[in-house]
Amino acid sequence: MLSKKLTVVNPSGLHLRPAGVLSQAAMKFKSDVIIECGEKRIVAKSVLNVMAAGIKCGTEINLICDGEDEEAAMEALSAAIESGLGEK
Repeated sequence: MLSKKLTVVNPSGLHLRPAGVLSQAAMKFKSDVIIECGEKRIVAKSVLNVMAAGIKCGTEINLICDGEDEEAAMEALSAAIESGLGEK
């Protein structure tokens, strides 16, 4: 299991489009992908769960990848989040 603290840089947070980009990217991996935000644990493969979490710009999250391709998942997803999920 790998985990990494990241800061959401999207100007409008994880609304529909960036949440969709994140979920689509997470679905490419066999590993479980979880986002911890405060007390919430969000399954990143569900766009509705990601959107419902209401994660805003500047929020620190903990990305957790657990499974057979966890290293590749962590590398790809943390890079996507750090680059603004196509919105920066």
